[in-house]
Amino acid sequence: MSRILLVEDEVVIRTELRRLLVRHGHDVIEAGSVEDASADHDLRAFDLVLADVRLPGAPGTALVGQCGGAPVVLMTSYATVKAAVDAVKRGAADYLSKPFDHAELVALLEHHLPGARPARSALPDVAQGASVPAPSAPPVPPTSEDDELEGMVGGSAVMREVFARVRKVAPSEATLLVLGESGTGKETLARAVHRLSPRRQLAFVPVHCAAIPEGQIEGELFGYERGAVPGAISARAGLCEAAEGGTLLLDEVAELPPKVQARLLRFLQTGEVRRVGATRARRVDVRLIAATRRDLVAMVRDGSFMSDLYFRLRVLEIRLPPLRERPGDAVRLAESLLRRRAWAMGRAPLTLTPEARAAIAAAPWPGNIRELENAVHRAMVLADASEIGLELLGLDAPLQPPSSAPAADAHEGEPPSDSLEGYFRRFVLEHQHELTETEIARRLGISRKALWERRQRLGIPRPRS
Repeated sequence: MSRILLVEDEVVIRTELRRLLVRHGHDVIEAGSVEDASADHDLRAFDLVLADVRLPGAPGTALVGQCGGAPVVLMTSYATVKAAVDAVKRGAADYLSKPFDHAELVALLEHHLPGARPARSALPDVAQGASVPAPSAPPVPPTSEDDELEGMVGGSAVMREVFARVRKVAPSEATLLVLGESGTGKETLARAVHRLSPRRQLAFVPVHCAAIPEGQIEGELFGYERGAVPGAISARAGLCEAAEGGTLLLDEVAELPPKVQARLLRFLQTGEVRRVGATRARRVDVRLIAATRRDLVAMVRDGSFMSDLYFRLRVLEIRLPPLRERPGDAVRLAESLLRRRAWAMGRAPLTLTPEARAAIAAAPWPGNIRELENAVHRAMVLADASEIGLELLGLDAPLQPPSSAPAADAHEGEPPSDSLEGYFRRFVLEHQHELTETEIARRLGISRKALWERRQRLGIPRPRS
């Protein structure tokens, strides 16, 4: 049994994390601040320390170097990634960006604990559902090197080609462009490239460009000096600097406004970053990976994306196919997800009935791996037996292949007005000129990222201010 010190000031989060770790066989000691932890406990008496970066009083990064040989793993929000990266450079074992999946947290901690079982580089990413054997489960037949790679699972011919391309481009320092529909696992592929690269021991900083307000994206990426932007009471490094020595992922790079596209092009040409309001540039050593679901060639033609930037980004290029183009992979992924989640939840392994397997293989999965993961997670929560049947997966009419009959009215491809998507379309079109994106998302009960993804899928462009 490993002894873990958990330092988190939010009682609800601390309680939930303690229950999770105790359920996985660890002895957990709690503290609400660095001062409480230092006063009440011998910091050198723990096998591992898990601490939030933002704490009352001293930050969690202050624990680095005070815990003897015990690894310190930091939990950080988007705004404090820079602090966590700096702490890793000073000796912290690792960091997780909030929000994170419980299975991801457990796997990461068990990697750093004494006697860790799997190597971290082999740990699968939850979104792609690669398998991690449960401690009490029967041995899982090993997959071949061609069927699994750094969190990505796929035995289809097209995915084996993707795996071969990843292995080839990972050692390079060249900029990489990853193309693929929403939910195909572009971030997981970028993480695989990072883990197989010479930069794997340094930071991997993912940035979802569409989730950052247009007026803030320049400062978030390149940083700013004091007083250069509203509310800037002190200078702040951008995420390009936070990724120093490692890899920076710009997810949905096509959503960058023209001004930021020009600054990104300059960064790729010179390797230098000049903060907003600064007079001098700083040299930054970063490998850039860009990802998008958009057709960049078409955007270059219509002038919404800089041609010079496009050619700078696609020095190397990988296209991730959607699930419908990967025969057999949907079932492989579903079974991997079942094994991984069963292990993380501490429950006996679950299996799919033949009917469920056939339905998963036949479904078109328009939301790709993300939609498949949600279906499997739902089935596991509802399952009372060791088998998951078709009814628990919710694979009914909406997921069946569309009819080939011609559309009856002029609005071909639009969802019926009484459907959820029809309601979404009407609500957004009626309110997008009077409400902000944040307000629209809140009223719909979804995140800003989900709002953006649905806009893209339904062809509802965001109006330019």
